[in-house]
Amino acid sequence: MTKIVPILLAGGAGTRLWPVSRDALPKQFLPLVGPRSSYQETLLRVADSALFAPPITITNSDFRFFARRQAERSEEHTSELQ
Repeated sequence: MTKIVPILLAGGAGTRLWPVSRDALPKQFLPLVGPRSSYQETLLRVADSALFAPPITITNSDFRFFARRQAERSEEHTSELQ
């Protein structure tokens, strides 16, 4: 079976949620509802390796460290669930 390759778009300043979301910390990396960010929640939704190939994240170079750190934390959480 061919697996779906998730493409995650994680960028933008999130000016509509200012002052919570700023240029330096966009909304997708903030835990707005619950303990995880919407980016982490999305990573968990596509974590089923039977259905999905590893996701590809497209983000601004300024946010690459946020994306990597949160992805690593999501992987730790995913392994705890299995």
